[in-house]
Parts: sequence; C-alpha cells; structure tokens
Amino acid sequence: MPRPWSPLPIHECCEPLLVLPPSLRRWQPHPYGQLGAPYPEGVDPYQLRQGVTLRLLRAQRLLQALQPQLQLLIFDAWRPLAVQQFMVDYSLALPGASQESVAALWAPPSSDPLTPPPHSTGAALDLSLAWIGGEPLAMGGEIDALGPIAEPDHFSQASPESAEGQWHQQRRWLAEAMGRAGFAQHPGEWWHFSWGDQLWAWRCGQRWARYGRVQAV
Repeated sequence: MPRPWSPLPIHECCEPLLVLPPSLRRWQPHPYGQLGAPYPEGVDPYQLRQGVTLRLLRAQRLLQALQPQLQLLIFDAWRPLAVQQFMVDYSLALPGASQESVAALWAPPSSDPLTPPPHSTGAALDLSLAWIGGEPLAMGGEIDALGPIAEPDHFSQASPESAEGQWHQQRRWLAEAMGRAGFAQHPGEWWHFSWGDQLWAWRCGQRWARYGRVQAV
C-alpha cells in the first residue's frame, strides 16, 4: 500500500536510542514479546531516540496539566525489522484478516534505508492512557485493531453522554497532549504517534526526516 511519506528524504542526525525512564509507564508484559516476536536477546524494546523521549516526557506533563489523574501508557516503541516481519505474518494468520487490511496497519518490513518502517527508526510509538497506578482507559478499540474503528475520529459524531462519546474524548486527550509536545499522529491509527520520522515530516510540512532505521546497542 503506497504511503505518501515514503518519498521524503532522511537526514540522519545520529541520536542514540534511550530506554524509557521509569516515569513513563510501560505495558507489561510487552505485547509482541509475549507473542514470541524475535527481539534481540537482552535488548529492551521500550527504547526511543533521545529527542523523542524528551518530547514524550513533555507530553506526559501536558496531559497531567489537563487531566491530573491520568498518565501515558506506552504499548510499543522501537521495533527491529525481524519483529515487523513477525507481526505482519502473525496478523495475516488472524481470522478475517486480509492482505489489504494488514498492509494498511503494518508498514512493509523494508530493509531499504530510504523507506524504513516508522518503528524501526526509534521515532514512532504506540500508546494509550491509564489511570495513575490503575487500569488502562477504554479507547473504543484495541491498539492494532483493523478497520475504521482505528481512525482517530471514528466516534466524533457520538453523543458526549454516550460511551462512544467518552471514547472520543479520551482519544482527544491523548492526541492533544501528544500534539502539543510536537508529535504527529498517524491519520488512520488513534494510538500511533511519531516525531522526526518520514510520517512526521509529511504531516508537519517538513522537507526531510531526522531519523532513519537504527539498531539497538
């Protein structure tokens, strides 16, 4: 499936990957590791580029200025190509999955340095919201859901008093905090945000991306 951000050039800035600090809550156990995804032995998958990590901390502060009882909940961050391929194959094997729906959700696990999958750059992450010290919030659709329910504004026409209206509001809280911290949201996924990759450059009118594919050390 063509992705309009793929032609944008990448001017790699060589920032390192950093393991996320304890103040950023992680989804435990890691959802793809639990499925058997082949992360390198001993490597923490909850890593992002240094500049992205700093902006994510700012996003959490902005969220808590709006909703002090909430925190970000990080579902997935850096993802090597082998894991990208694993998840493509896993999704294709799910009941009701099609080549088209899986291609819409998962970027091709391309080894071409000009077209890296967003998560392989350490610039993209999937996340949700949770009560501080408590349960994740219902967002009206699981992370990695296929189809229109994944779109950020899927429930925008719902009555504010309905469950669907609350899901929309909670998606808006997440999008507002992340957007004010400089992140770009994937147009088809309420949970996916990035800073510095090709998708971010395309959505923000930048001439080039700052981050290409990176390996953990």
